[in-house]
Amino acid sequence: MPATATPWDRALAALHQYRQREGHTRIPRKWTETIHDETRHQHPIKLGAGIGNQKSRRNRLPHKRVKALEEPEL
Repeated sequence: MPATATPWDRALAALHQYRQREGHTRIPRKWTETIHDETRHQHPIKLGAGIGNQKSRRNRLPHKRVKALEEPEL
């Protein structure tokens, strides 16, 4: 992940990392996922709350983001 990634890109990378490791996206609300950028800097992402908020705002999100959140589970 580039060091200049947007917060959305980091959250999406954290979601994919979680899905790959756990095999699902049923994320507990208080879950924090840590990702690393290309400089090995750690980025803790409050994944459970962030994804839950995005899904609840689905009708106001750009189509590209809605599609990214609805990708089929592993």
